[in-house]
Amino acid sequence: MAETVLSTVLKFKIPGPVLLLSCGHGATHWVAATIYILLPMIKEHFGLSYAQAGLFLTVFHISSFAANFASGIAVDMTGRRVAVQIASLIVGGMAIVGFGLTGVYFVLYAMIGFIGAAVQSWHPGALSYLASEYPTRRGYVLAIHALGANAGDAVAPLVAGILLLWLNWQTTAFVAAVPAFIMAALLAVTLLRSDAPSGDGGKRGMTLAVYLSGYFALLRNRAVMGLTMTAGLRTMAQVGLFTFLPLYIADVMHQSTVFMGTTLMAMQLAGMFAAPIAGHWSDRAGRLPIVFGALALTSAMILGLTFVADPTVYVAGISLMGFFLFAIRPVIQSWMMDLVQPEFTGSATSVMFGVQSLLGACTPLLGGFVADSYGLVTVFYMLAGIMIFANVFVVMLPRSGKDAVAQSD
Repeated sequence: MAETVLSTVLKFKIPGPVLLLSCGHGATHWVAATIYILLPMIKEHFGLSYAQAGLFLTVFHISSFAANFASGIAVDMTGRRVAVQIASLIVGGMAIVGFGLTGVYFVLYAMIGFIGAAVQSWHPGALSYLASEYPTRRGYVLAIHALGANAGDAVAPLVAGILLLWLNWQTTAFVAAVPAFIMAALLAVTLLRSDAPSGDGGKRGMTLAVYLSGYFALLRNRAVMGLTMTAGLRTMAQVGLFTFLPLYIADVMHQSTVFMGTTLMAMQLAGMFAAPIAGHWSDRAGRLPIVFGALALTSAMILGLTFVADPTVYVAGISLMGFFLFAIRPVIQSWMMDLVQPEFTGSATSVMFGVQSLLGACTPLLGGFVADSYGLVTVFYMLAGIMIFANVFVVMLPRSGKDAVAQSD
Protein backbone atom coordinates (compact mmCIF):
# COMPACT_ATOMS: atom_id res chain seq x y z
CA MET A 1 0.00 0.00 0.00
CA ALA A 2 2.78 2.46 0.91
CA GLU A 3 4.53 1.90 -2.44
CA THR A 4 1.26 2.47 -4.32
CA VAL A 5 0.61 5.72 -2.49
CA LEU A 6 4.18 6.93 -2.99
CA SER A 7 4.21 6.14 -6.71
CA THR A 8 0.92 8.02 -7.15
CA VAL A 9 2.22 11.04 -5.26
CA LEU A 10 5.42 11.18 -7.28
CA LYS A 11 3.42 11.28 -10.53
CA PHE A 12 1.71 14.53 -9.48
CA LYS A 13 3.15 17.79 -10.69
CA ILE A 14 3.49 20.55 -8.12
CA PRO A 15 1.73 23.73 -9.34
CA GLY A 16 3.87 26.87 -9.34
CA PRO A 17 1.92 28.74 -6.62
CA VAL A 18 2.06 25.68 -4.35
CA LEU A 19 5.82 25.47 -4.78
CA LEU A 20 6.27 29.19 -4.07
CA LEU A 21 4.15 29.08 -0.94
CA SER A 22 5.96 25.95 0.20
CA CYS A 23 9.31 27.75 -0.14
CA GLY A 24 7.94 30.80 1.66
CA HIS A 25 6.71 28.55 4.44
CA GLY A 26 10.16 27.05 4.62
CA ALA A 27 11.71 30.51 4.99
CA THR A 28 9.53 31.31 8.01
CA HIS A 29 10.47 28.03 9.64
CA TRP A 30 14.14 28.59 8.80
CA VAL A 31 14.05 31.65 11.06
CA ALA A 32 12.32 29.77 13.90
CA ALA A 33 14.51 26.66 13.62
CA THR A 34 17.66 28.78 13.91
CA ILE A 35 16.45 30.02 17.30
CA TYR A 36 16.17 26.44 18.58
CA ILE A 37 19.76 25.58 17.64
CA LEU A 38 21.04 28.82 19.18
CA LEU A 39 19.26 28.20 22.49
CA PRO A 40 22.06 26.17 24.16
CA MET A 41 24.56 28.94 23.27
CA ILE A 42 22.26 31.63 24.63
CA LYS A 43 21.73 29.59 27.79
CA GLU A 44 25.49 29.34 28.30
CA HIS A 45 26.14 32.99 27.39
CA PHE A 46 23.70 34.34 29.98
CA GLY A 47 24.08 31.53 32.55
CA LEU A 48 20.41 30.57 32.40
CA SER A 49 18.57 27.68 34.04
CA TYR A 50 16.51 25.28 31.92
CA ALA A 51 13.33 27.09 32.96
CA GLN A 52 14.80 30.47 31.96
CA ALA A 53 15.93 29.07 28.62
CA GLY A 54 12.48 27.60 28.08
CA LEU A 55 10.94 31.01 28.76
CA PHE A 56 12.36 32.27 25.45
CA LEU A 57 10.24 29.74 23.61
CA THR A 58 7.23 30.50 25.79
CA VAL A 59 7.45 34.15 24.68
CA PHE A 60 7.71 32.91 21.08
CA HIS A 61 4.48 30.94 21.34
CA ILE A 62 2.52 33.54 23.32
CA SER A 63 3.23 36.09 20.61
CA SER A 64 2.28 33.47 18.01
CA PHE A 65 -1.05 32.99 19.78
CA ALA A 66 -1.87 36.70 19.65
CA ALA A 67 -0.76 37.17 16.05
CA ASN A 68 -2.77 34.22 14.74
CA PHE A 69 -6.09 35.86 15.45
CA ALA A 70 -5.08 39.19 13.94
CA SER A 71 -3.83 37.51 10.77
CA GLY A 72 -6.97 35.37 10.48
CA ILE A 73 -9.14 38.48 10.67
CA ALA A 74 -6.94 40.24 8.10
CA VAL A 75 -7.23 37.33 5.67
CA ASP A 76 -10.99 36.80 5.92
CA MET A 77 -12.06 40.46 6.10
CA THR A 78 -9.74 41.85 3.41
CA GLY A 79 -9.14 38.75 1.32
CA ARG A 80 -5.48 39.75 0.84
CA ARG A 81 -3.89 36.40 1.56
CA VAL A 82 -0.57 36.81 -0.26
CA ALA A 83 -0.01 40.30 1.16
CA VAL A 84 -0.35 38.93 4.70
CA GLN A 85 2.22 36.24 3.92
CA ILE A 86 4.70 38.75 2.49
CA ALA A 87 4.31 40.89 5.61
CA SER A 88 5.04 37.89 7.83
CA LEU A 89 8.28 37.17 5.95
CA ILE A 90 9.47 40.78 6.19
CA VAL A 91 8.68 41.09 9.91
CA GLY A 92 10.36 37.75 10.66
CA GLY A 93 13.48 38.69 8.70
CA MET A 94 13.76 42.08 10.38
CA ALA A 95 13.24 40.55 13.83
CA ILE A 96 16.03 38.00 13.49
CA VAL A 97 18.30 40.75 12.16
CA GLY A 98 17.52 42.61 15.39
CA PHE A 99 18.16 39.39 17.30
CA GLY A 100 21.60 39.14 15.74
CA LEU A 101 22.50 42.78 16.36
CA THR A 102 21.84 42.84 20.10
CA GLY A 103 23.33 41.16 23.12
CA VAL A 104 20.83 42.70 25.53
CA TYR A 105 18.87 39.99 27.34
CA PHE A 106 15.46 41.71 27.38
CA VAL A 107 15.73 42.92 23.79
CA LEU A 108 16.16 39.27 22.77
CA TYR A 109 12.76 38.56 24.31
CA ALA A 110 11.18 41.30 22.20
CA MET A 111 12.78 39.99 19.00
CA ILE A 112 11.68 36.45 19.83
CA GLY A 113 8.15 37.80 20.21
CA PHE A 114 8.22 39.40 16.76
CA ILE A 115 9.63 36.21 15.23
CA GLY A 116 6.86 34.13 16.80
CA ALA A 117 4.20 36.55 15.54
CA ALA A 118 5.67 36.59 12.03
CA VAL A 119 6.03 32.82 11.70
CA GLN A 120 2.48 32.06 12.73
CA SER A 121 0.92 34.94 10.75
CA TRP A 122 1.93 33.07 7.61
CA HIS A 123 -0.54 30.19 8.06
CA PRO A 124 -4.07 31.70 7.72
CA GLY A 125 -3.29 33.25 4.34
CA ALA A 126 -1.39 30.24 3.02
CA LEU A 127 -3.88 27.56 4.06
CA SER A 128 -6.84 29.65 2.91
CA TYR A 129 -5.22 30.24 -0.50
CA LEU A 130 -4.31 26.60 -1.07
CA ALA A 131 -7.60 25.15 0.20
CA SER A 132 -9.65 27.41 -2.08
CA GLU A 133 -7.44 27.03 -5.16
CA TYR A 134 -7.11 23.22 -4.95
CA PRO A 135 -10.29 21.96 -3.23
CA THR A 136 -10.07 18.33 -4.44
CA ARG A 137 -6.36 17.93 -3.58
CA ARG A 138 -6.18 19.62 -0.20
CA GLY A 139 -4.36 16.82 1.53
CA TYR A 140 -1.68 16.74 -1.15
CA VAL A 141 -1.09 20.48 -1.66
CA LEU A 142 -1.12 21.16 2.08
CA ALA A 143 1.38 18.33 2.46
CA ILE A 144 3.65 20.05 -0.09
CA HIS A 145 3.17 23.27 1.88
CA ALA A 146 4.11 21.41 5.07
CA LEU A 147 7.08 19.89 3.26
CA GLY A 148 8.47 23.41 2.90
CA ALA A 149 8.29 23.81 6.68
CA ASN A 150 10.13 20.52 7.13
CA ALA A 151 12.80 21.66 4.68
CA GLY A 152 13.34 24.93 6.55
CA ASP A 153 13.35 23.14 9.90
CA ALA A 154 15.76 20.52 8.54
CA VAL A 155 18.36 22.65 6.79
CA ALA A 156 18.47 25.61 9.19
CA PRO A 157 19.74 23.64 12.24
CA LEU A 158 22.52 22.02 10.23
CA VAL A 159 23.55 25.32 8.65
CA ALA A 160 23.43 27.05 12.03
CA GLY A 161 25.39 24.22 13.65
CA ILE A 162 28.13 24.52 11.02
CA LEU A 163 28.21 28.32 11.17
CA LEU A 164 28.61 28.15 14.94
CA LEU A 165 31.97 26.45 14.43
CA TRP A 166 33.30 29.78 13.10
CA LEU A 167 30.79 32.47 14.08
CA ASN A 168 29.17 33.52 17.34
CA TRP A 169 25.45 33.00 17.89
CA GLN A 170 24.62 36.65 17.11
CA THR A 171 26.24 36.61 13.65
CA THR A 172 24.64 33.25 12.91
CA ALA A 173 21.23 34.72 13.73
CA PHE A 174 21.89 37.62 11.36
CA VAL A 175 22.65 35.25 8.46
CA ALA A 176 19.35 33.42 9.06
CA ALA A 177 17.37 36.47 7.85
CA VAL A 178 18.43 36.05 4.21
CA PRO A 179 15.88 33.37 3.10
CA ALA A 180 12.96 35.37 4.52
CA PHE A 181 13.84 38.48 2.53
CA ILE A 182 14.44 36.50 -0.67
CA MET A 183 11.04 34.77 -0.49
CA ALA A 184 9.23 38.03 0.35
CA ALA A 185 10.64 39.54 -2.84
CA LEU A 186 9.71 36.47 -4.93
CA LEU A 187 6.12 36.42 -3.71
CA ALA A 188 5.81 40.17 -4.30
CA VAL A 189 6.79 39.88 -7.98
CA THR A 190 4.88 36.65 -8.74
CA LEU A 191 1.65 36.28 -6.75
CA LEU A 192 0.87 39.68 -5.24
CA ARG A 193 -0.82 41.09 -8.37
CA SER A 194 -3.26 38.19 -8.47
CA ASP A 195 -3.93 38.33 -4.74
CA ALA A 196 -7.68 37.81 -5.09
CA PRO A 197 -9.91 38.22 -2.05
CA SER A 198 -10.96 34.96 -0.41
CA GLY A 199 -14.59 33.95 -0.22
CA ASP A 200 -17.31 33.14 -2.72
CA GLY A 201 -17.99 35.14 -5.83
CA GLY A 202 -14.79 37.11 -5.68
CA LYS A 203 -16.18 39.49 -3.07
CA ARG A 204 -13.74 41.49 -1.05
CA GLY A 205 -13.98 40.13 2.48
CA MET A 206 -17.08 40.65 4.64
CA THR A 207 -18.56 42.95 7.23
CA LEU A 208 -17.45 42.77 10.84
CA ALA A 209 -20.89 41.56 11.99
CA VAL A 210 -20.91 38.69 9.49
CA TYR A 211 -17.35 37.81 10.36
CA LEU A 212 -17.99 37.70 14.13
CA SER A 213 -21.13 35.61 13.65
CA GLY A 214 -19.22 33.03 11.64
CA TYR A 215 -16.26 33.14 13.96
CA PHE A 216 -18.29 32.34 17.06
CA ALA A 217 -20.03 29.56 15.13
CA LEU A 218 -16.59 28.01 14.65
CA LEU A 219 -16.00 28.09 18.40
CA ARG A 220 -19.30 26.24 18.99
CA ASN A 221 -18.50 23.53 16.45
CA ARG A 222 -17.57 20.38 18.41
CA ALA A 223 -15.67 18.78 15.53
CA VAL A 224 -13.65 21.94 14.86
CA MET A 225 -12.71 22.39 18.50
CA GLY A 226 -11.93 18.69 19.02
CA LEU A 227 -9.61 18.72 16.02
CA THR A 228 -8.10 21.98 17.28
CA MET A 229 -7.27 20.36 20.62
CA THR A 230 -5.68 17.39 18.82
CA ALA A 231 -3.51 19.80 16.82
CA GLY A 232 -2.65 21.77 19.95
CA LEU A 233 -1.50 18.73 21.93
CA ARG A 234 0.55 17.49 19.00
CA THR A 235 2.20 20.91 18.83
CA MET A 236 2.97 20.76 22.56
CA ALA A 237 4.98 17.60 21.93
CA GLN A 238 6.69 19.04 18.84
CA VAL A 239 7.67 22.25 20.66
CA GLY A 240 8.97 20.17 23.55
CA LEU A 241 11.11 18.09 21.21
CA PHE A 242 12.51 21.15 19.44
CA THR A 243 13.28 22.82 22.76
CA PHE A 244 14.75 19.94 24.75
CA LEU A 245 16.39 17.73 22.12
CA PRO A 246 19.26 20.23 21.59
CA LEU A 247 19.66 20.56 25.36
CA TYR A 248 19.57 16.77 25.79
CA ILE A 249 22.17 16.28 23.06
CA ALA A 250 24.43 18.94 24.54
CA ASP A 251 24.06 18.20 28.27
CA VAL A 252 23.34 14.45 28.43
CA MET A 253 24.87 12.99 25.27
CA HIS A 254 27.72 15.57 25.22
CA GLN A 255 27.72 15.81 21.43
CA SER A 256 28.79 18.74 19.20
CA THR A 257 26.60 21.42 17.61
CA VAL A 258 27.10 19.70 14.25
CA PHE A 259 25.68 16.44 15.65
CA MET A 260 22.87 18.51 17.17
CA GLY A 261 22.04 20.06 13.81
CA THR A 262 22.34 16.71 12.03
CA THR A 263 19.91 15.08 14.46
CA LEU A 264 17.28 17.78 14.03
CA MET A 265 17.79 17.68 10.26
CA ALA A 266 17.24 13.91 10.25
CA MET A 267 13.92 14.35 12.02
CA GLN A 268 12.79 16.95 9.50
CA LEU A 269 13.99 15.06 6.43
CA ALA A 270 11.89 12.09 7.49
CA GLY A 271 8.95 14.49 7.84
CA MET A 272 9.55 15.75 4.29
CA PHE A 273 9.21 12.19 3.03
CA ALA A 274 6.14 11.47 5.18
CA ALA A 275 4.08 14.59 4.45
CA PRO A 276 3.12 14.01 0.78
CA ILE A 277 2.47 10.31 1.40
CA ALA A 278 0.19 11.00 4.37
CA GLY A 279 -1.51 13.95 2.67
CA HIS A 280 -2.35 12.06 -0.51
CA TRP A 281 -3.34 8.93 1.37
CA SER A 282 -5.72 10.94 3.56
CA ASP A 283 -7.39 12.39 0.43
CA ARG A 284 -8.30 8.84 -0.53
CA ALA A 285 -8.68 6.85 2.69
CA GLY A 286 -9.78 9.50 5.18
CA ARG A 287 -8.08 11.72 7.72
CA LEU A 288 -8.86 9.91 10.98
CA PRO A 289 -6.90 6.64 10.59
CA ILE A 290 -3.75 8.50 9.51
CA VAL A 291 -3.87 10.89 12.48
CA PHE A 292 -4.69 8.18 15.04
CA GLY A 293 -1.95 5.79 13.93
CA ALA A 294 0.76 8.43 13.60
CA LEU A 295 0.02 9.88 17.06
CA ALA A 296 0.30 6.45 18.66
CA LEU A 297 3.55 5.57 16.89
CA THR A 298 5.11 8.94 17.74
CA SER A 299 4.36 8.36 21.43
CA ALA A 300 6.08 4.98 21.29
CA MET A 301 9.16 6.42 19.56
CA ILE A 302 9.57 9.27 22.07
CA LEU A 303 9.58 6.74 24.91
CA GLY A 304 11.88 4.31 23.13
CA LEU A 305 14.53 6.90 22.34
CA THR A 306 15.12 7.62 26.03
CA PHE A 307 16.78 4.17 26.23
CA VAL A 308 19.15 4.74 23.29
CA ALA A 309 22.74 5.82 23.97
CA ASP A 310 24.49 5.01 20.68
CA PRO A 311 24.65 8.22 18.54
CA THR A 312 24.09 6.45 15.21
CA VAL A 313 21.07 4.52 16.47
CA TYR A 314 19.76 7.68 18.09
CA VAL A 315 19.81 9.62 14.81
CA ALA A 316 18.07 6.71 13.05
CA GLY A 317 15.41 6.61 15.76
CA ILE A 318 14.90 10.37 15.56
CA SER A 319 14.34 10.02 11.80
CA LEU A 320 11.63 7.41 12.34
CA MET A 321 9.97 9.53 15.01
CA GLY A 322 10.03 12.53 12.67
CA PHE A 323 8.33 10.46 9.97
CA PHE A 324 5.31 9.83 12.16
CA LEU A 325 5.29 13.23 13.90
CA PHE A 326 5.23 15.27 10.68
CA ALA A 327 2.90 12.94 8.79
CA ILE A 328 0.14 14.21 11.09
CA ARG A 329 0.46 17.94 10.38
CA PRO A 330 -0.88 18.31 6.80
CA VAL A 331 -3.62 15.76 7.46
CA ILE A 332 -4.96 17.73 10.43
CA GLN A 333 -4.82 20.95 8.41
CA SER A 334 -6.68 19.35 5.49
CA TRP A 335 -9.25 17.93 7.89
CA MET A 336 -9.89 21.42 9.27
CA MET A 337 -10.38 22.84 5.77
CA ASP A 338 -12.93 20.07 5.11
CA LEU A 339 -14.96 21.08 8.16
CA VAL A 340 -15.42 24.83 7.59
CA GLN A 341 -17.02 27.09 4.99
CA PRO A 342 -14.60 28.53 2.40
CA GLU A 343 -15.01 32.13 3.56
CA PHE A 344 -13.89 31.20 7.08
CA THR A 345 -10.83 29.09 6.27
CA GLY A 346 -8.50 31.88 7.38
CA SER A 347 -10.24 32.21 10.74
CA ALA A 348 -10.43 28.44 11.22
CA THR A 349 -6.69 28.32 10.62
CA SER A 350 -6.14 31.11 13.14
CA VAL A 351 -8.24 29.29 15.75
CA MET A 352 -6.28 26.07 15.23
CA PHE A 353 -2.86 27.71 15.18
CA GLY A 354 -3.85 30.02 18.02
CA VAL A 355 -4.62 27.06 20.27
CA GLN A 356 -1.43 25.38 19.07
CA SER A 357 0.54 28.48 20.02
CA LEU A 358 -1.17 28.77 23.41
CA LEU A 359 -0.53 25.15 24.34
CA GLY A 360 2.91 25.23 22.75
CA ALA A 361 3.79 28.21 24.94
CA CYS A 362 3.26 26.05 28.03
CA THR A 363 5.69 23.33 27.00
CA PRO A 364 9.11 25.04 27.22
CA LEU A 365 8.42 26.53 30.65
CA LEU A 366 6.68 23.40 32.00
CA GLY A 367 9.38 21.16 30.54
CA GLY A 368 12.05 23.43 32.01
CA PHE A 369 10.63 23.05 35.51
CA VAL A 370 10.35 19.27 35.03
CA ALA A 371 13.96 19.11 33.80
CA ASP A 372 15.24 21.23 36.70
CA SER A 373 13.33 19.08 39.22
CA TYR A 374 13.51 15.54 37.81
CA GLY A 375 16.05 15.56 34.99
CA LEU A 376 15.88 16.01 31.23
CA VAL A 377 14.81 12.43 30.50
CA THR A 378 11.58 12.95 32.44
CA VAL A 379 10.59 15.68 29.99
CA PHE A 380 10.40 13.11 27.20
CA TYR A 381 8.10 10.89 29.29
CA MET A 382 5.85 13.93 29.63
CA LEU A 383 5.87 14.55 25.87
CA ALA A 384 4.93 10.94 25.10
CA GLY A 385 2.00 11.22 27.50
CA ILE A 386 0.81 14.38 25.76
CA MET A 387 0.72 12.57 22.40
CA ILE A 388 -1.28 9.72 23.91
CA PHE A 389 -3.76 12.23 25.33
CA ALA A 390 -4.12 13.82 21.88
CA ASN A 391 -5.47 10.53 20.56
CA VAL A 392 -8.32 10.73 23.08
CA PHE A 393 -9.67 13.73 21.16
CA VAL A 394 -9.24 11.91 17.83
CA VAL A 395 -11.39 9.02 19.03
CA MET A 396 -14.12 11.49 20.09
CA LEU A 397 -14.28 13.29 16.73
CA PRO A 398 -17.39 12.64 14.59
CA ARG A 399 -16.74 10.17 11.79
CA SER A 400 -18.14 11.93 8.77
CA GLY A 401 -17.03 13.28 5.39
CA LYS A 402 -13.69 11.86 4.35
CA ASP A 403 -13.67 9.66 7.43
CA ALA A 404 -16.88 7.89 6.54
CA VAL A 405 -16.09 7.14 2.92
CA ALA A 406 -12.95 7.55 0.85
CA GLN A 407 -12.90 10.62 -1.37
CA SER A 408 -12.65 9.94 -5.06
CA ASP A 409 -10.39 12.04 -7.27
